[in-house]
Amino acid sequence: MEDAPLVAIGEVLRPYGLRGEVKVRPLTDRPRERFEGLERCTLWEPDQDRREPCRIASSRFDGETAFIRMEGVDSPEEARRFQGRLLAVGRNEVLPLGEGQFYPWQLEGAVVQTRDGRPVGHFVRVESGAQDLWVVDDGTRQRLIPAVAEIVVEVSVADRRIVIDPPEGLLEL
Repeated sequence: MEDAPLVAIGEVLRPYGLRGEVKVRPLTDRPRERFEGLERCTLWEPDQDRREPCRIASSRFDGETAFIRMEGVDSPEEARRFQGRLLAVGRNEVLPLGEGQFYPWQLEGAVVQTRDGRPVGHFVRVESGAQDLWVVDDGTRQRLIPAVAEIVVEVSVADRRIVIDPPEGLLEL
C-alpha cells in the first residue's frame, strides 16, 4: 500500500484519556461499520504523502465520535504525535456502496457535458462545505458545479460520464 491511492476514513483530533487512545472525527457516512473490526490502516499526511502503517488495538464510540487505540501506543504523550493526521485505507478496502452510489475518486477524469452534449470539462474533485461542489476543469479554468439533483442529472461511473443541466449563467461564472 506504499504508493496505492488512499481514502481518508477519519481525522485524529487529539489524545484522549491516559491509555493512549485518540479521539477521531469519522470521515465516512457509516462510521461504526467502518471502524468496528478495523485491524489496520495507514496514518497519512496527504500534503507530504507521508504514510505510516498502523495496527488498531481497539476502537469504540461515544455518540458520533470514535476513540481508537493503536498497538504500541500506551500514553497520551505517545498518542499526541498522531494529532492532525488522517486514518486512511486503500481504495480496494473501502466499504461497498449501494446501487447508484459512488465515491468521488471513481469519477476523477470523467467527461462532464450538458444535456445537449456540449462539453464542459473533466471532473476533478469534490469540495465540501455547506453544499458539495464538484470541481470541473476545461483545461483553461475550473468551474464549481453544485452537486444537486436539479443540476447533476446523470452520472455513469462505468462510462466515466456526467451530464449536467446548468441554470442559465452557471457556466459563465
